[in-house]
Amino acid sequence: MSVKVRIPTPLQKLTGGQAEVSIEAADIQELINKLESQYGGIKDRLCDESGKVRRFVNVYLNEEDIRFLKQESTTLKAGDEVSIVPAIAGG
Repeated sequence: MSVKVRIPTPLQKLTGGQAEVSIEAADIQELINKLESQYGGIKDRLCDESGKVRRFVNVYLNEEDIRFLKQESTTLKAGDEVSIVPAIAGG
């Protein structure tokens, strides 16, 4: 089941400049692992040492925050869209 993943600009250097990639995965955790296998170094930017999505990284499945779903265990289906959005701070 292919899922479209939107990659934020700061991480596009890891995906060869691609703003969107397609990944086949059953859930968010598998998606992150497959992203890492194809685009080395991306998981360190997305996840902490325990493998959980970092607090300052927001992941949306079809525009719904995975924190309000099943977090990394959120299941995916063909045609889903996952957006990775790093939090922005400023003043």
